[in-house]
Amino acid sequence: MNPPTLVLLGSGELGKEVVISAKRLGCRVVAIDSYPCAPAMQVADAAEVVSMLDGDALERVIRTHARPGPGFHVVPEIEAIRTERLLALEREGFDIVPRARAAHLTMNRDAIREVAATTLRLPTARFAYAQSADELRDRVLGPVGLPCVVKPVMSSSGKGQSIVRSRADIARAWDCACANMRGDTRRVIVEEFIDFDYEITLLTIRQRPVVAGKRLPPARRTLFVRPIGHRQERGDYQESWVPCAMRPALVRQAQRMARAITDEIAGPKGAGIFGVEFFVRRDRVVFSELSPRPHDTGMVTMISQDLSEFDLHVRAILGLPIPTIRYEKAAASAVILADRESANPPTYPGLDKALAIPGVQVRLFGKPSTRKYRRMGVALAVAASVPAARRLATRAASLVRVKASR
Repeated sequence: MNPPTLVLLGSGELGKEVVISAKRLGCRVVAIDSYPCAPAMQVADAAEVVSMLDGDALERVIRTHARPGPGFHVVPEIEAIRTERLLALEREGFDIVPRARAAHLTMNRDAIREVAATTLRLPTARFAYAQSADELRDRVLGPVGLPCVVKPVMSSSGKGQSIVRSRADIARAWDCACANMRGDTRRVIVEEFIDFDYEITLLTIRQRPVVAGKRLPPARRTLFVRPIGHRQERGDYQESWVPCAMRPALVRQAQRMARAITDEIAGPKGAGIFGVEFFVRRDRVVFSELSPRPHDTGMVTMISQDLSEFDLHVRAILGLPIPTIRYEKAAASAVILADRESANPPTYPGLDKALAIPGVQVRLFGKPSTRKYRRMGVALAVAASVPAARRLATRAASLVRVKASR
């Protein structure tokens, strides 16, 4: 019998860790992205370079490496995919992880927000959409109000996100969103600015209906990782930590909402990990966003526990058992960013100094080029308390410089 095959649609740093986890479990992995030498390609069995917004090219590469039936899994790892092709392939019997509908709904922020707010009636920020600068001004000054947040309906890692605090910020926010949109949808979402106490990612794992030959009761199919606290700048994650100081009653609120929305978009057959984001203010938990794949804030799980989010994702995909997760006392991650643009692979002076700190690990992603604020690596740390772990991770990240080659 041939080993399981994963066809990975998107090959960034999160995809790279998925490949590593899959290879440890004997899988064959094909990594696909729009540029050569992407991080996941460096550790996969095979690689293809195609635009995943080119439906014909996307379908051709999937059919080359996968087929309907057991043993083949198509695993989207980015949003910008011609997802209607995934819907058609799933109808033929291809296994799309977690389901084609989940990838389709989360390709754009508008679709998943409609499911959360309208179908499931989960608490969300007030929101509206705009397709021009004039329409954005009307939405900001009308139903949403100031201050508010403007984002492209399709982007990644916070690109194109800005806070609008006055009328003078509206045109700049539109230009920023348009300059950072992915795909071919010229549309933004404008949402109420919530003055939250903190925000979390709740990693939510949906298992296969049958695991290791045993049918799971519906109540046991969904598992949760401890809530992950995180901090953002420019709409992009800068550090994350566990445990997050969150009252048990609020954790249960978040879990109920995460279970409801993952059940809705994955259906009875879907399996994999979801990064579900929430704002928390006093006694209120508010749904923010959802990714049907490993989450960047979840990179802390590479050091905070024995089964990382990538291990959990692959086990769920393959229908393998997931036992009780064993956690460290406290852990944190901090990003390592480039500060300039270069088409050449960088070097990393200071890596030795960071690795000399007890309790610290560093992951460099192997990206072949740099640009300002591009995430090039992450520092991970464990300690006796969250503040101590955050200090260690931040210190280690500051020691690693990204030196752009000329």
